[in-house]
Amino acid sequence: MTTSNEEKFINKKISRRDMLKLTGIGVAGVAIGASGLGGVMKAMGYDVFEPVADSTTASNKVNFYGKHQSGIVTPVQTNIYFASLDVLVTSKKELQALFQQWTPLVVRLMNGEVMVDVSTNTRVPTGDTGEAEGLDASNLSITIGVGPSLFDKLGIQHLKPAELKDLPHFPKDQLQKEYTGGDLCIQACADDPQVAFHAVRNLVRAASGKVEIKWSQAGFNSFPASGGTPRNLFAFKDGTVNPAITDEKDLNEVVWVDKGWLKGGSYLIARKVQMHLETWDRTSLKDQEATFGRYRDSGAPFGKTKEFDDFDVEAKDDKGNYIMPDTSHVHLARKSGARILRRSYSYASGVMSNTGTHDAGLIFISFQKDPAQFTTIQNSLGRMDKMNEYITHRGSAVFACFPGVQKGSYLGEALFNAL
Repeated sequence: MTTSNEEKFINKKISRRDMLKLTGIGVAGVAIGASGLGGVMKAMGYDVFEPVADSTTASNKVNFYGKHQSGIVTPVQTNIYFASLDVLVTSKKELQALFQQWTPLVVRLMNGEVMVDVSTNTRVPTGDTGEAEGLDASNLSITIGVGPSLFDKLGIQHLKPAELKDLPHFPKDQLQKEYTGGDLCIQACADDPQVAFHAVRNLVRAASGKVEIKWSQAGFNSFPASGGTPRNLFAFKDGTVNPAITDEKDLNEVVWVDKGWLKGGSYLIARKVQMHLETWDRTSLKDQEATFGRYRDSGAPFGKTKEFDDFDVEAKDDKGNYIMPDTSHVHLARKSGARILRRSYSYASGVMSNTGTHDAGLIFISFQKDPAQFTTIQNSLGRMDKMNEYITHRGSAVFACFPGVQKGSYLGEALFNAL
């Protein structure tokens, strides 16, 4: 087979007849597993990891290639499907091959394309699960990260950054094992919930036998028709004090790691926070606003009139009382002096079977160049935060999200080059 005649497996459907020729199988109805097929194709000169380009014609498209992964400073979409995964392999080469396999698939998904069918035989599974067919790219972003447990599992503890470790126990934590930790994470955000779910489903399917889902959560955001900051389920604006996603200098100080194999990446912290909506709904507006330290309608901090007005956390009125209540969420968070990039979503997952109340709350997600930034804020909130009366932290995880990928490279290449 000459190079000029080689067909790119990633970019083209292959007929069943051609497949039978390639594999030497002449009997209909014989199915080849995904891993076996990849080996056969590579042996015959087909490159199963052939780079796929960012589409220049797809509608509502977020680019995959770049200095940083998408889904961090990408404008926030309306939906998320977040999955924490357990890795089933212990071989570094197998994991490397997984990231090499995932890379062109991620590009395809973000292009709004479907996975390739390698056969026209309807008696074997299709290449794509199909639920996103007919939908556009929906501004899909996919962000991949690795957890601290992965380095122990693979015996590469010497490459685990000192900053990458499980978060300490915080006051009021009631973490549930089924929503805690993970070896890998996939954050899929899109303006269509089915597109986000489809992305995670197909990536996990492609890695069958190598990973399995440990826990997952779908979430949503809604934006005012005129634009602006979305509101959480307590009806308050969420993300007001974020650094501007266009301010590279600020992002370098707050978000991007600047050393080692993770340079250009970021640390993702995920917290599943249950909101006790029934209790909140019985609370007066005055007490709700005092809990946040902001006015609900405008989002302005106490003593100000506009959402983005700056304020002095130590300012007092003529009676010597703090203008911003010293037990309010905003007061304590600002007083910590630390900053993060919040990228949170609301969730509603039915009813709590033991209480009959809403199983709803916040998928808190933040990006930072060091998890200590989050820890500093959380320790400042401590037991004093009035918000603790209305929330319970149920899940927690921390991941190191790889730097961006250049065409011809693959997700996590810098980590494997450091081995």
